[in-house]
Amino acid sequence: MTQAPISDSPEAASDEALYPLVVDMDGTLIKGDMTVEHLLGTLAAAPFRAFGLAGALLEGREVLKARLPDESAPRTEGLPLIAPCIALIEEARAAGRRVVLASASDARIVAAVAHATGLFDEAMGSSAAHNLKGANKAKALIAMFGEKGFDYVGDSAADLPVWAAARRAYTIGAGRSLRARTEAANTDTMHLPAAPPARQSLLPPLLRAIRPHQWSKNLLLFVSLLASHLLDAHHIMAAALGFAAFSLAASSAYILNDLLDLDADRAHPRKRTRPFASGDAPVVSGLLLSPVLLLCALAVALAFLPAQFTALLIVYYITTLAYSIHLKTKMIVDIFTLAGLYTIRVLAGALAIAGSISTWILAFSMFFFLALAIVKRQAEIVDLLKSNKEKTAKRDYSVEDLGMIQALGAAAGFVSVLVLALYFNSPEASALYDYPKILWAICPLILYWISRMLVISSRGFMHDDPIVFAARDRTSHLVGLCVAGVVAASLLI
Repeated sequence: MTQAPISDSPEAASDEALYPLVVDMDGTLIKGDMTVEHLLGTLAAAPFRAFGLAGALLEGREVLKARLPDESAPRTEGLPLIAPCIALIEEARAAGRRVVLASASDARIVAAVAHATGLFDEAMGSSAAHNLKGANKAKALIAMFGEKGFDYVGDSAADLPVWAAARRAYTIGAGRSLRARTEAANTDTMHLPAAPPARQSLLPPLLRAIRPHQWSKNLLLFVSLLASHLLDAHHIMAAALGFAAFSLAASSAYILNDLLDLDADRAHPRKRTRPFASGDAPVVSGLLLSPVLLLCALAVALAFLPAQFTALLIVYYITTLAYSIHLKTKMIVDIFTLAGLYTIRVLAGALAIAGSISTWILAFSMFFFLALAIVKRQAEIVDLLKSNKEKTAKRDYSVEDLGMIQALGAAAGFVSVLVLALYFNSPEASALYDYPKILWAICPLILYWISRMLVISSRGFMHDDPIVFAARDRTSHLVGLCVAGVVAASLLI
């Protein structure tokens, strides 16, 4: 096994230039599988193509790989590249060596990646009639460069025939077993690490992918419990189970959304660090984890909660899926959908405890969550201004819309406070609270909080989700404590 670097002497450098460097693509050059990512991108753009693509898959993986470029162009912007491989390629180019990208993916996808990176002199890929993998790749390279006439960089056992035919073998992120097999196939072997260390353990990136911090939004399921004052153990447990079901379903939806939105996330200044966009977690692991989480959510709902709750959970998931695939690209429709998803959580909390939902809560939720959804979009438009871009990726907004969006957010937020004021003066409030007039102190608190959120968002300091921002914001915590104190006073004084 060779561990020493290539010699820097002129004679050695001249000899090295005679041998091209051939690089595999998936898992070697990039963190991920371009065929799978291309499939997801195609389905995200046109979901109904799934039926035709399923038929192609039944005819064979090679047929599907050849069909995909006919459906849509591959997404190559912001691909997560593997640093040690890039360093090796740049060293080879500096030495005047020919660098070739060779992959079992469709030749058009391989060519697109080679063009996007600008690192390769040539690109080789599969066709419907010929799969450039394993022994087939080895034969093709031998025909081009001769036996032992090239160096090869790969990452999997499928590359063993190619390593055996190469002058020098390079592995990327190989485990102990694959290292031993590579050294047995080629005594001139060098092992390069994968980057980042997430390749060694999937648990940390997958935990980030399910976004447990976003579960704070599901605390909305406790709104009906608190508003109706049903604070016994039975109702609290029912609400907690509802919270668990919605959290599992939400995590499933987050993963699916990230998988369908890889290209937009990679172009985003913050979202590009998400596990799937950055390549820290394999896309295939997300495809497996998402349905498992959804099945767990349905199991909890079916086993412990009313059938109406389960039905609403399904509506929530379908709406989330529709939003991820299509609705988020529609101006204003996306905002109303986000507001509706927040309101569904409040409704689900009422169904979980088998209680009735107050029309006052529905009216407040409609305007309040509309304001928060607008704040979320406002934050994205402000990001546009900061990055000198005109339009958001996969959003139907431009920088010219900022003023109108700010006005709509303020209007929705202030109307929600008006609904609260009317409720505090209603017979329903008088029946629940001993001193309902004290509740009026909540109105200026909410007005202050909404106004502050709008200003923070306008300044570009807002998290992509305002509820998550509020969960971490000390001022929001203080406002929440003051609201709780006012409610307690109205019950105890």
